Amino acid sequence: MDEIKLFEVKEDILSDNDEAARQLRDKLHRDKTFVINLMSSPGAGKTTVLLKTISELKDELKIGVIEADIDSVVDAEKIRNTGIRAVQLRTGGFCHLDASMVKTGLDGMGSESFDLVFVENVGNLVCPAEFDTGAIKNVMILSVPEGDDKPMKYPLMFTKSDVLLINKIDMMELTDFDTKALKQRVTQLNRDMTVIEISAKTGLGIDKWADWIRSAVRDFT
Repeated sequence: MDEIKLFEVKEDILSDNDEAARQLRDKLHRDKTFVINLMSSPGAGKTTVLLKTISELKDELKIGVIEADIDSVVDAEKIRNTGIRAVQLRTGGFCHLDASMVKTGLDGMGSESFDLVFVENVGNLVCPAEFDTGAIKNVMILSVPEGDDKPMKYPLMFTKSDVLLINKIDMMELTDFDTKALKQRVTQLNRDMTVIEISAKTGLGIDKWADWIRSAVRDFT
């Protein structure tokens, strides 16, 4: 009986995706469309942060949103209710987005007519960090109830992200979350990461996050 043939495919898949991501970023630069890949674990508050951010910036920038879920359109409907254009990507079991999926969403919404597009990735701290989406910047959200030890458990996510939003700081007094310890762990992995403390519930810190976006979009265009 012949031996079972085993093929290692992950490297080739990632290599193909990296090239697709490079091509997509080149297009975004030509179109002057700033794309933010937003990542977090489920329940960290991605959609609520998006809603607060949209409220802060929608009068200044033309914003679009690509929502990704394994099987749902709930978040896209919330975004659409703000008057912002949103498209939904159903990953059908995939726990991440890749460049080709994001390109599909951008093509569907006509991204060249937008200043800023948010990609709300699938809720997961593992897979999304492994796949380049072609976005201009990667932003992750860590909520206070998740704990300050996540950089040790999911180092790739913190290494790949440009910005860390510490969300739900209104709950800080109810936990033993150690912001100083978190920042030290983050610095060991990624010295260039910008850390912004926010509460999507109360709006605290959203102005600082919006200022970061304004500056990044201005420098990009």
